[in-house]
Amino acid sequence: MSTSDPLAGTPAARRHEPRRSLLVCAVIGAAVMAAVDEIVFHQLLHWHHFYDRSTSGVALVSDGLLHTAELLALVAGFFLYADLRRRRALAPGHAWSGAFLGAGAFQVFDGIVDHKVLRVHQVRYGVDVTPYDWAWNLAGLALLVSGGVLLSRARRAEGRRPS
Repeated sequence: MSTSDPLAGTPAARRHEPRRSLLVCAVIGAAVMAAVDEIVFHQLLHWHHFYDRSTSGVALVSDGLLHTAELLALVAGFFLYADLRRRRALAPGHAWSGAFLGAGAFQVFDGIVDHKVLRVHQVRYGVDVTPYDWAWNLAGLALLVSGGVLLSRARRAEGRRPS
């Protein structure tokens, strides 16, 4: 055991942090889903902007603000992820569940709150939005269910892990 590394070889140095792994990767998952939304639906397909209830200039600024928030969350999430890895504290099962839960939470929040409650934008304009709304929210729900299943498995596996 090296004296230059105070954490090397200690049991605490290898103790996983399931809750932190879940939360850090949930931030990353939400940021990735925000990036997919912004890149695919805002930029490539031109279906909507983050805020469509004003001028096109305001709509572009709102997209820029969403992109900035998504990039900041992604960078912060990966710094926190790197810290977990460096300390050997990453709980992989919880991390994967967090990524799916974060992505699903972003999508369902966007579909229900942004599209229906606040009406800041719709998935698409000039068409019947019902199938788009169903597809958007069901995809988000599928991500949430997947994350929940992964979390359940990770918690069961954690309970079987020897101390």
